[in-house]
Amino acid sequence: MAPKILVVLTSHSELGNTGKKTGWYLPEFAHPYDVFKAAGAELTVASPAGGLAPLDPNSVEASKEDASSVSFLNTQKSLWEKTTKLDAIADKAADEYDALFFPGGHGPMFDLANDPTSQRVAAAFAAKGKPVAAVCHGPAALVGVKDPRTGEYLLKGKTVTGFSNDEEEAVGLTKAMPFLLESRLNEVSGGKYVKADKPWEAKVVVDGNVITGQNPASAKGVGEAIVKALS
Repeated sequence: MAPKILVVLTSHSELGNTGKKTGWYLPEFAHPYDVFKAAGAELTVASPAGGLAPLDPNSVEASKEDASSVSFLNTQKSLWEKTTKLDAIADKAADEYDALFFPGGHGPMFDLANDPTSQRVAAAFAAKGKPVAAVCHGPAALVGVKDPRTGEYLLKGKTVTGFSNDEEEAVGLTKAMPFLLESRLNEVSGGKYVKADKPWEAKVVVDGNVITGQNPASAKGVGEAIVKALS
């Protein structure tokens, strides 16, 4: 039976007070998508607002030499232009899907980080022992999630990764962020944030049913870790 994966994208398109656009980051969905499809997985894509989930225009420009991203951009637009509204499926999602995945981009820092429906869905997947995965800024969706069984942060005691403070500084967006993801992940995990030896290198961490990747280079590896967890 084909595994069913729920992908949750951001609905947020404004990059803080910079006047620039943001959203989800192209290769962070495109690369896992290739892995999911090769494994025969069925995908449902949801977002807080439903409908069009904004694609970060910078990620399109940055990925124009990446065949996977270009193909995904040109052939799969319906996936992000016609997303399901998350609260419409939230109550049954953890029963109906086998894994949950949050791609990154700066958008999740502004909406998914504080979205109660998204947090409820993630908590429900975790309570059933199903994979909960995120890459780059996607782990912002997990920082506020509480484990319904313990009342503690879902990430407490978990080794995790996500976009590093050094990487945020390198792209010049430290001051535009509502919080720094590395710092928050380190706080809620109890000091168990880890990162690659150098910025922009791939880093994927699997701790129980929580799967996290540091940056765009980690996206394929996160997809592979999800598929492995489901096999």
